[in-house]
Amino acid sequence: MRADDGVLLTPGMRVGLLGGSFDPPHAGHLHLSKEALKRFGLDRVLWLVSPGNPLKADAPARLEKRLAAARALVDHPAILVSDFETRAGTRHTARTISAMQAHWPGVRFVWLMGADNLAQFHRWQDWQDIMRRVPVGVLARPEARLAARGSVAAQVFSHHRLSGRAARLLGRADAPRWCFINIPMMPHSSSAIRASGGWTR
Repeated sequence: MRADDGVLLTPGMRVGLLGGSFDPPHAGHLHLSKEALKRFGLDRVLWLVSPGNPLKADAPARLEKRLAAARALVDHPAILVSDFETRAGTRHTARTISAMQAHWPGVRFVWLMGADNLAQFHRWQDWQDIMRRVPVGVLARPEARLAARGSVAAQVFSHHRLSGRAARLLGRADAPRWCFINIPMMPHSSSAIRASGGWTR
């Protein structure tokens, strides 16, 4: 099935979903995506460039600008860029995932996030529904693991955690299931790039 933005996904594919404003996209997003492909046994990683983050007060740059920058940055055939959230009219992750599962039946989606997001995941709307709907892969710097592993989400779903040694099984796992792995992270952040004047809204 092909979405209007040209993303082709077929039943049985294991697809990681990396959501965010990508304001701007940077090498850290690319590095995390490549690690997720390798470590979680995924066939694709889909960047979901959102119209806006409900947890952030400031509006991001124009969607068209962020999409173009993301597509120009991607240098791997298994990493795709999509504005599905805008096309589906969803702003919260739980609803976006539900809409994607309806749009691409049979595709095995995995939600991807950094450890900083896991630490405040319980603030997301319907966060427990997300955990029960798709497996979740958490990628983090070694020094960030304590706060993430002590988070509300990690505690509530502690019995559903997959060990790092079994990380490649995550793409085939049934939810609720989550896995935490340490990866060398790159010192890039969208906020730092904006602060340096390297990206204007």
